[in-house]
Amino acid sequence: MATLTQSTLSLVDDMKLRGVDGKYQIIEALNDTSQDILTDFMWEECNDGTKHIHGIRTGLPSVAWGALYQGIPQSKSASQQVTDTTGFVEGLSSVDTRLLKVAKDEALLRSSEGRSFEEAMAQELVSALFYHNSATNPRLPKGLGARFGALANSGAGNQIVDAGGTGSDNTSIWFVEWSDHGVKALYPQGTEMGIHQEDKGEQKAWDENGDPFFVKEELIEAHLGFAVKDWRRVARVANIDISELKAGNVDLYGFARQAYYKLHNRRVSKVRDQNATSNLVMYANKDIIEAMDAIGTNSGANDNFTRLRPMELQGKEIMSYRTMPIRETDALLNTEARVVAA
Repeated sequence: MATLTQSTLSLVDDMKLRGVDGKYQIIEALNDTSQDILTDFMWEECNDGTKHIHGIRTGLPSVAWGALYQGIPQSKSASQQVTDTTGFVEGLSSVDTRLLKVAKDEALLRSSEGRSFEEAMAQELVSALFYHNSATNPRLPKGLGARFGALANSGAGNQIVDAGGTGSDNTSIWFVEWSDHGVKALYPQGTEMGIHQEDKGEQKAWDENGDPFFVKEELIEAHLGFAVKDWRRVARVANIDISELKAGNVDLYGFARQAYYKLHNRRVSKVRDQNATSNLVMYANKDIIEAMDAIGTNSGANDNFTRLRPMELQGKEIMSYRTMPIRETDALLNTEARVVAA
């Protein structure tokens, strides 16, 4: 049976969290950009408990040129109902009350430990966006990879650009429109969006021998699902071979351009679409962004490259591609298997 110090804070952990002056000065070396990416999420409350049901137009009615004294052929549109599910992820921070009594600052120690859970939660939610699949594990929500996971000439498969990589050292670039007609993050009815922390106060716990002791606990949880209202508002550059990328053999801008022109919202007016709150974002990992930056800056001033450009988002300067903010994320792996035809 596992010992307590493997899953709970100890006096040694308390000392590690402090600087030489006794103050808590832990460096969050494991943090990534997930907290920023969560601010991109546009949330919607489910309309059926823990599930969300929406309709998708799959066919238009037929119309006909008319003639005097002739009737109008009857027709109707076709639609399909889609149900998306949510799941919940949680963590429990427990600190022995005896440790808190001898700690330099009880509140800061608990807060520091709570932040680590919050960061782990954020990273898990962003991973869920790209990789989770409710078909393989019903506890999980259905992310984008499960929806845009097979090459095809129609439907979601038509939104994938094949960069030609083989094997299992591939990665992807994603263009995602967060909007009422695009991608939404879901939360169950009666709950709240995002990550929540709840102080459970002092609780009785038991050690591996069944002997009681007391801890102060904090519950960190989040409910999450995803809905893709219109698959044309997402595009994926898949099968980017990392080895070929580092060798300079991948035309990243060419593939990104192909994906950009698959996006529906670039050619639909906001007035007609009634979608003034859309947020189109590009997601890629460090290797991709570094390679795009190198291609865009290692050329003459008179070339025709579409370069990365700085822009301001929520008061921060970030890089952009075709006016889309670029979010760097470690959640996008370099170990993706090749995406193949359905």
